[in-house]
Amino acid sequence: MDARTDEPPRAKAAPPPRLNFRTKFLYGFGSIAYGVLTQILTLLLFFYNQVVGLSAQAVSAALAISLVIDAVWDPVIGHVSDNLRSPWGRRHPFMYASAIPIAASVVFLMHPPSAFDAAQKFLWLLVFVVVARLLISLYEMPSSALAPELAPDYHDRTVVLSYRWVLGVSGTALAASLGNFWFFRPTAAYPQGQLNPAAWGPMAWASAVIALVSIVVSAAGTHHYIRRLHRPPARKVSLAHSLRDIAATLKNRNLGVALTAWLIAGLSFGLYGGLALYFYTFFWALKASQIGVLALVNLVASLVGAFIATGLSRAFGKKHACIAMFFGCVVAIQAPILLRLLGVFPGNGSALLMPILIVAHLLSGSLTNGGFILSSSMVADITEDAQVKTGRRAEGLLMATNTFITKATTGVSALLPGLLLAYVGFPAHARPGLIDMGIIRHMAWVYLPVTSGLSFLSIAVWFFYRIDKAAHDRHLATVAEAQAASEIAAEAEPDAVAAARLAG
Repeated sequence: MDARTDEPPRAKAAPPPRLNFRTKFLYGFGSIAYGVLTQILTLLLFFYNQVVGLSAQAVSAALAISLVIDAVWDPVIGHVSDNLRSPWGRRHPFMYASAIPIAASVVFLMHPPSAFDAAQKFLWLLVFVVVARLLISLYEMPSSALAPELAPDYHDRTVVLSYRWVLGVSGTALAASLGNFWFFRPTAAYPQGQLNPAAWGPMAWASAVIALVSIVVSAAGTHHYIRRLHRPPARKVSLAHSLRDIAATLKNRNLGVALTAWLIAGLSFGLYGGLALYFYTFFWALKASQIGVLALVNLVASLVGAFIATGLSRAFGKKHACIAMFFGCVVAIQAPILLRLLGVFPGNGSALLMPILIVAHLLSGSLTNGGFILSSSMVADITEDAQVKTGRRAEGLLMATNTFITKATTGVSALLPGLLLAYVGFPAHARPGLIDMGIIRHMAWVYLPVTSGLSFLSIAVWFFYRIDKAAHDRHLATVAEAQAASEIAAEAEPDAVAAARLAG
């Protein structure tokens, strides 16, 4: 008791600890795996349509099904990891367990037996893309949920997520560079090496090994932090009680804003990701090495974007900086395509084409990466907002619900590239220079307004997000005070029990 007031001592919130460079780097290192695997998954439509020979509609259907299944799986993993009590904490058991199965699934996914007919190849694709996505989420959901705990500070959290994002983009760039500069080297039979069937298997093996190493290094590198992380209370919870907990956590205004924004953006992501290699190969007529250069430009852009994002966030707050960067990135991404369609852009083969595309990719990539870093940090900030209102930490569920919406809508929109290609009459096994340019222009004119309109609508939704630095600091103080009060009560409980026994 306080001698002056006879009131219990008020718990004081300790300042959140800052992470050193080593921890930030090793935590982010695990995102190399996600970047590599994302690159592989992004290429599946092109690989199974243009190399294996399945119809674009069939491939898109398989990808859509896998994304919807994976979307439902994410919140399950997030919620289970939030409540896991183990000697290795809540997140690390999942991270370690996923490493080898992920690598194996990628290898199988990119090796459909050549003797199979079209129906069998479709089933092979469907089974292994579902398995691969579920295993990737088994790692990615617990890993991403570590960020809010490792970095509770408003600005430090953005820095940590910058490491994670930049290293994830590095993984994507590494996989793209290995493909475009090494495995997709041109041959006499295949001047554009990305059309060579023999190149894809070795690339899958290399990607699998990189992902495996990345996951194990990151999990081991953050293992010593387990003792400092939140440990959920031991309790037996019924299914009905778990569902009520989930509903209470998800009933959050700011989460609703984030989910709505990502739901709309997911539709645009599906079209953009599915058709990117088509635009590179047929619209711009780029060689694999040139596509590889643009992938490396995106790596540089991720570093620039991370630097700009942290600076703008400190100056204007996360929300306004995020909105500005996303708006700029849409303009920068779409401008070259629109200018080409209007006839005021250098033609394919022009000496100016690659320099202009490099500058456009550097600008759009910097803004895109910065926007994603800030939006991820904004979603992470909902952790304490929800904890103040519910009394529970559920960062795994919150992060997974965000990806659930993105994957579910991207899963539905994964049908769109195949439908668009079918609508414009784009053939399988097409060869650059031998396809009607009218078909390619038609594809671009349909793609451009749809993706731009969806992107701008998604950006507008972020205006309704309400957590700024002042609100986040209040949430941190409330959470820390509640935690300290709980510890004081726990320490006092044995004394109270002993006193009751003596009194009895």
